[in-house]
Amino acid sequence: MAASWNILKNSIVLTFKELKVNKLRTALSLTGVAFGIFCIIGVLAAVNSLEINIQNEVKSLGNNTVYIDKWDYSGGPNQPFWKMRARPAMKYEEAGLVAERTDALENIAYLMQNSSTLSHNNDLKRNCTIYGITPQQVLIQPINLATGRFLSQSEFNSGAHTGVLGYKNAEDFFGTAERALGKQIDIKGNKVTIVGVIRKEGQNFIGWDYDNCIMIPYKFSMQLFNYENGGSILIAKGKPNVSTYALVQELKGAMRQVRRLSPTQEDNFSLNSVEAFSQAITGFFSVLNVIGSIIGGISLIVGLFGIANIMFVTVKERTSVIGLKKAIGAKKGSILFEFLAEAIILCLLGGAIGLLFVFIGTKISTSLLNFPIFISLPMLVISIVICVSVGILAGIFPASRAARMNPVVAIRS
Repeated sequence: MAASWNILKNSIVLTFKELKVNKLRTALSLTGVAFGIFCIIGVLAAVNSLEINIQNEVKSLGNNTVYIDKWDYSGGPNQPFWKMRARPAMKYEEAGLVAERTDALENIAYLMQNSSTLSHNNDLKRNCTIYGITPQQVLIQPINLATGRFLSQSEFNSGAHTGVLGYKNAEDFFGTAERALGKQIDIKGNKVTIVGVIRKEGQNFIGWDYDNCIMIPYKFSMQLFNYENGGSILIAKGKPNVSTYALVQELKGAMRQVRRLSPTQEDNFSLNSVEAFSQAITGFFSVLNVIGSIIGGISLIVGLFGIANIMFVTVKERTSVIGLKKAIGAKKGSILFEFLAEAIILCLLGGAIGLLFVFIGTKISTSLLNFPIFISLPMLVISIVICVSVGILAGIFPASRAARMNPVVAIRS
């Protein structure tokens, strides 16, 4: 053990001496390893961070939740646009009828979504999202408030002109969330009193546009917009002991009964499972990881040959030294370990440079994209394993050549 540690220590010293003596040669050879690690870990970090961010947003859509809509969110050739557009929109009454026909449901909500201009005095904000919601909405997807309260049952029943405002809208109109309480927002000529402000959610790729929205009672929303052609969905949440598959099957049967479809008629609705959406996202990002790994792998192969070239040159330059070591009793294993350790150290140095550039890139990307991109611990382990593996592959042939040298011939050379 002590002998191995001494060999490793000497290899580290010799490696850094090699760096000082042949700076350009070593730097060029390390570039391939550094670029390969940069590509692989950079892609893994970006893809993994983006996937985690999107999956968290998917989770906000609800666990064991199915969206019943006229539109199929997955699209595809089997679901042409014109056919889905011709389907009838979801109706408020259908939520209750579906609930009566299935035992798998924990809750079902009716949601209407539209966009409109909000105004306060002379301030205008265009394309703000208007959510018309039922009381069940918050039971399926809990809404966190920064200040104020949520809509009351009496406000839902009467269709009161009250609303819960998104955080960014509150800041844009009133400066702070607290100042929005009790103020009025104008929607299509109707004054809406703000009773609460939703907590800041940040930039979303999918899911709910909570920061740029206002939530109002569904009866009030029906007075403002026409939802006969779309813009309304049912959100069904299954009981904890019911699988997503079983929930989808029960909902399909219930919806066909509610819509009075004969056995020969095809569905005029779509059941969009959050779980299926999550699995599709995982599959998509897995493909991206493979593509990034292939690109990085090609760079690593170039780096491998560069490190192997350095090691062959190093063996040639130290031929007489190798002969002297073997003449005084150094074993083949010791010589082999010495050069393998040197090749691994060179690869680790290249990997460290690559990781440094990845780290800088994550900081820049995080500030630009407004969501965290990070290097996880498994990625660090992967990068170390890759560097060690490349070092072994690059150094095994030069190290074997050095270990097999005849001491007499080596000394004479």
